[in-house]
Amino acid sequence: MRVQSLTLAAAGAALLAPTTLPAKPPPAVPAAGPQRPAAREESVRARDLLAEVRDCAPVSRGRYRSDDAAPADIPVCGKRGAVFWKSDLDIDCDGRPGPRCNGRTDPLFSSMTAFQQSDGRYLSAETLPYIVVPAPGPVWNHRDHGIRGGSVAAVIYRDRVQYAVVGDVGPRDIIGEASYAAARGLGIRTDPRGGGVPSGVTYIVFKDSVVSPIEDQRAAVTRGKALARKFLDANGD
Repeated sequence: MRVQSLTLAAAGAALLAPTTLPAKPPPAVPAAGPQRPAAREESVRARDLLAEVRDCAPVSRGRYRSDDAAPADIPVCGKRGAVFWKSDLDIDCDGRPGPRCNGRTDPLFSSMTAFQQSDGRYLSAETLPYIVVPAPGPVWNHRDHGIRGGSVAAVIYRDRVQYAVVGDVGPRDIIGEASYAAARGLGIRTDPRGGGVPSGVTYIVFKDSVVSPIEDQRAAVTRGKALARKFLDANGD
């Protein structure tokens, strides 16, 4: 009887004892393999910008020459948020001298630019992509359209877009000039004596946009991409 009672008691104790559940298996780990890259915002394409500036509503009172002996047939055009023109690209090597831009390499070299860096030095055409706007005059005054030193520009040649700043001021009747560095970024020959291209370059300058300090090229690119997208969105159908 004792043995039987102990057996029953043991069986009862087993039924009343708390049950320990098996440990939950860890979540499956995906097989190792190439990870999909995070999505990045697509840059504005040259062809999209060119399509948006196909037509011209002139904002200049007259037209500019591309060179001294060329006819005056280049208007400055306007659209919401920007002004633009289509012309040649002459190489501007002015500003702080360097190994590629100096009095020996460029017979028209000037050690000054219309605008200066934050440290007071003149801009470097070799390292900073910048464009040249005509001096204010009877044909057009860039200041009336929110354009000044440091304004952001998109320069387009073929399938390339080079973001730049307004960095110098040229003659009152000539348009179509950009720095050595801007030409290099567009794949254009940079020799100040015989470089550049005679046509096919589009300059879009965004109104009321300024990079400060003017020499901050990375900021010009970042701001330029955002302004180019905004320009397309504002003027799209």
